[in-house]
Amino acid sequence: MTVDSTGSATGTATATGTTHIVSGRWTTRTRAAVWAVRSWREVQAAADKARERLSAAVTPAGWLLIVCAVVLLPLGFVLGWMELVVAGLVALVVLAIAIPFLVGTLTYEVGFTLPVERVVAGSVVTGTLTITNASRRIQLPSRVDVPVGRGLTDVWIPLLRPGHTHGEDIIVPAHRRGIIDVGPVTTVRTDPLGTLKREAAWADVHRLFVHPKTVTVPSTSSGFVRDLEGTPSGDVVTDDISFHQIREYQPGDGRRHVHWKSTAKTGRLMVRQFEETRRARLAIVLGMHEDEFASDDEYELAVSVVGSLGVRAIRDGRQVAVIASDEILDVAKRSVRAIRSLAVTTPTAVLDDLSTVERSALTMPFEEVCALSSRAMSDLSIVFVVCGSSVDRTRLRELPLRFESVVQVVAIVVDPTARPAFRRLGDIGVLTIPVLDDLRRMLLRATA
Repeated sequence: MTVDSTGSATGTATATGTTHIVSGRWTTRTRAAVWAVRSWREVQAAADKARERLSAAVTPAGWLLIVCAVVLLPLGFVLGWMELVVAGLVALVVLAIAIPFLVGTLTYEVGFTLPVERVVAGSVVTGTLTITNASRRIQLPSRVDVPVGRGLTDVWIPLLRPGHTHGEDIIVPAHRRGIIDVGPVTTVRTDPLGTLKREAAWADVHRLFVHPKTVTVPSTSSGFVRDLEGTPSGDVVTDDISFHQIREYQPGDGRRHVHWKSTAKTGRLMVRQFEETRRARLAIVLGMHEDEFASDDEYELAVSVVGSLGVRAIRDGRQVAVIASDEILDVAKRSVRAIRSLAVTTPTAVLDDLSTVERSALTMPFEEVCALSSRAMSDLSIVFVVCGSSVDRTRLRELPLRFESVVQVVAIVVDPTARPAFRRLGDIGVLTIPVLDDLRRMLLRATA
């Protein structure tokens, strides 16, 4: 702030580079008003911080005792009711007894480990929690809260002497596919009645991926796909399997591509030239709209089918894309179309992404996902479309219209109430899968 000899302020430049222009005259009244505003703001900030600390240290039972002490004690003296006075005094005594339990710092060393980071749905993982008294004083009994997904596990820690460690096993149920965050671990010290508490949190969060169940299925390169050698792209390259022409040698060409017969005839060094071929791509489309599945179990079966096909294709070394619909807000459904391509670098990567997919009413029908996938990927050879039992035959019969004529479309309908079957429906093959183990047998029947 720059002030001239008359007391008129011309401007301020803060440490952050922001410049404030102020005009006027700084009188004693103005300075007092500014000081009062600043002081009031500091008092408010201190009060807010004290309120946060108080709310973190007082449990609902503690607030009840505080209200009893503040209200009943004065009211009992005014009205002359001894019962109210006694109730207020009891509340004060309980609060006074609880305070010593919070004295001292929580000098614990907390460690939590999970033996694995990824499991299959239906498993149970046992983590290990260790609490060590890192101080030179005896630590009073306390509690440790361990968030497990949306739940909370309480572990009671006994009195610990200096340097002693207490261990507990934490059960993490992984019954359903998804991602379970375990932590952060919070140590809580409280009095026996639970009126006051003192917490300290550790920031470590352990993430557990719960993969869908999968089965081993036949190779996706046999029976379904006809162009295993690839399709010509029209681009001329120096090394491939599709011969194109012979040209004169240029510096940098490999010696193994020299065409010796042409070299002998022309007297000049001649080499082979090839046409680049690109392997066809396999796509797996997962239906995600709520109306396409009759139940959550049916959708989980569909995700398991997609996972089984995706893992098989990746292990076969095929170019594969696992595609699902993105969620689209209602206000944008008429103008926005979006698909999501899952990671397919490794089997673990695709199963990690499949742990996150959930059906929703905000996703597109699988027909629109197929149409958008066809426009985005021009080299598709075979497409597996996985949907639920709520899809009628008309929608399945029209699926080939969403792709080019050379693309082979196979629909996999998951229906726990049906019998396993394979049938032709127009230009599309339809597999009905009631349980995951039937996928292997139906694929073998379809390829035969």
